[in-house]
Amino acid sequence: MKDKNCLKNNSYLSKVLVFLSVITFCVIIGGLFFNSGEVEVNKQFREAPTGLKEFYFTAPSLPEKLEFAGEQVPLENFDIREALDRELVSISFFHSQAFLYLKKTNRYYSVIEPILNKNGIPDDFKYLAMAESGFLDKVISPAGAVGIWQFMKSAAKEYGLEVNEEVDERYHIEKATEAACKYLKNSFSKYGNWTMVAASFNAGMGGMDKQIDAQDSKNYYDLLLNEETSRYLFRILALKLVIGNPENYGFKLSDEEKYPIIPVTEVKVTGSISSFADFARNSSINYKMLKQFNPWLRQSYLKNPMNKTYTLKIPEVGKYRKYGFTENTDLQ
Repeated sequence: MKDKNCLKNNSYLSKVLVFLSVITFCVIIGGLFFNSGEVEVNKQFREAPTGLKEFYFTAPSLPEKLEFAGEQVPLENFDIREALDRELVSISFFHSQAFLYLKKTNRYYSVIEPILNKNGIPDDFKYLAMAESGFLDKVISPAGAVGIWQFMKSAAKEYGLEVNEEVDERYHIEKATEAACKYLKNSFSKYGNWTMVAASFNAGMGGMDKQIDAQDSKNYYDLLLNEETSRYLFRILALKLVIGNPENYGFKLSDEEKYPIIPVTEVKVTGSISSFADFARNSSINYKMLKQFNPWLRQSYLKNPMNKTYTLKIPEVGKYRKYGFTENTDLQ
């Protein structure tokens, strides 16, 4: 019995040794294969151009002088320099976002700049609109602010915009810009400088007045404000620097790469429209494009019980997108 057990143990031991030998062999072969691959990778790295080893990032330089809407920014103060530096680093290294801003400039500046100029608002305020919405004309904030200028419903109505179930002119870039100009001029008559006007657009005039009274100062750069408002103007300034002079910050974009200005025809509507899908088809476009160019129309119809006159934009067919029509098929 004892001999049989010894034989069994020897047989089991032999099997274990064979198994371990196979594992060891596999590990050795695998290691050789892995090491040979690693050597090859290292070899490729050694043969790579030396310039790759010397590649590094540098922080964007702050300008010696800077103005907002003709008003000097006190860059001699360390806190002001560091606040601007924070936003400038953030924007200049957020490459995808910066490129999208640059691509949109022609399309949105062509609408915003003339309205600002007509109303006597400094051109720098186009960067405020960019800071507010990123030129996303259908964006809605968590607080419920809407459109390019991010109007809340109450403020929109106060400054003459129509906001109801069918029509929300906060999405109407021209009308919203006109309303923003009214607010900015009203704020300027109160504070007397454009820097405080910009801050009030974020915090509200009531919010700014509260801090002015508490801190006994009317200078934006001397006020201790909430995180968002304290960063607000510096973000606008950083956008002015980067988007206004992109090549100074490593961005190169040809005019051909920018989004084109789409030609449109304006159509007056004074009555109701039972179906915007039918209206679009009769205008040789589709429902999607009608809403794309008129995002302020919030329903698939327009009752218009007061018979107001609305102006719709119809993109010119053939100049922005090709359509194929047949008698029995939808848009292709």
